[in-house]
Amino acid sequence: MMARSSMEYSDGMAKADILQAPRREILSDNVYLQLKSLIMNGQVRPGERMNIEDLSRRLDVSPTPVREALARLESEELAIKLPLRGYTTTNLLDAGQIVDLYDLRLLLEVPSAGRAAGRLTDAQANLLKEELSSVSEAPEETQYESYRAFVDHDARLHQLILTIAGNEMVTRAFIRLHGHLHLYRLAYDGRFGEHSLTEHEHLVEALLSRDPVAAEDAMRTHLTRARDRVLAGFEKQE
Repeated sequence: MMARSSMEYSDGMAKADILQAPRREILSDNVYLQLKSLIMNGQVRPGERMNIEDLSRRLDVSPTPVREALARLESEELAIKLPLRGYTTTNLLDAGQIVDLYDLRLLLEVPSAGRAAGRLTDAQANLLKEELSSVSEAPEETQYESYRAFVDHDARLHQLILTIAGNEMVTRAFIRLHGHLHLYRLAYDGRFGEHSLTEHEHLVEALLSRDPVAAEDAMRTHLTRARDRVLAGFEKQE
């Protein structure tokens, strides 16, 4: 019987085959992040067609990871696939959609904050503290690559509060909104982030006090002020 090759494992799978999957996953993630940055930074404009072949040449990769990345962007509603036309970027939110989004968030998140405060455990309190301390200051740069970690933190904190509140349907609805992503796509500046961090501190303090009324007030104040900041920036751009 012939000896098994040193490059082959006992189940007959080549070492190169085993290593291929992680490399492909990393490549797909990198392409996804690059395309997402292009969209968030406006380098691919709202409503612009995204040709898979053109993008693969631009990013110097094969069409496969580009196609996978576009499917992920479609799930976040940053891209849309049109019959016979391929992918285009979605349009930016307009003023009416901004108001509608925050109206929905106020309906979902204000009572959830109160409920979370009333049922908060010590372990959950520690999770809130850890998330709050994960970002110490808001980045000043306006490129998505610079403030992406801040956006992720913002979304995680709000989702954590909803998870603590214990209403799974509300949490799923919040996740499907991708609200933070689309709001930050409109614009970002350091002052916006600093205000949000301060309001997050007050919100977490109210939750840690286990006072439902204070937690609801803090969430309402935060969302209302955030809405007004976004609208003011939108009007300035207009």
